[in-house]
Amino acid sequence: MIKVLLVCMGNICRSPTAEGVFRAQVEAAGLAKHIHIDSAGTHDYHIGDAPDGRAQAAAAKRGYDLSRLRGRQVGQRDFVEFDYILAMDMENLTRMQTRCPAEHAHKLGLFLEYSKNFLEREVPDPYYGGGAGFERVLDMVEDAGQGFLAHLMRAQKLK
Repeated sequence: MIKVLLVCMGNICRSPTAEGVFRAQVEAAGLAKHIHIDSAGTHDYHIGDAPDGRAQAAAAKRGYDLSRLRGRQVGQRDFVEFDYILAMDMENLTRMQTRCPAEHAHKLGLFLEYSKNFLEREVPDPYYGGGAGFERVLDMVEDAGQGFLAHLMRAQKLK
């Protein structure tokens, strides 16, 4: 099983959205038995909290259910257990790079690097903005998720 961890700061907006979207994409591809998906935050602000209501509402409009997800913080075991640890932005990638044991550093990256349609490298934090920010996050993670799934299918020879 391939294990994927998606990471943002508080684990209530971007990373749970990415988790819900990517899980739906994996399920639609019939690969749920081959790919485990989780999300976490680099900070402990929202441990145990449900995703932001605005993120849930925007996701629900597109058919994604985030209601069962709960915030958690990245732990040292995550660097060992996960095969891919993908941050939503450089700030959180840098935070993980400082905590990640050298032998697992190759697992770290940016989720948006797998996007085919966005030139940006970072998924912007919609927390302090309006509803359009949550829609943009969805657009970005849908695209990056498709690209990442295609990468996994090629690299891991999944069908």
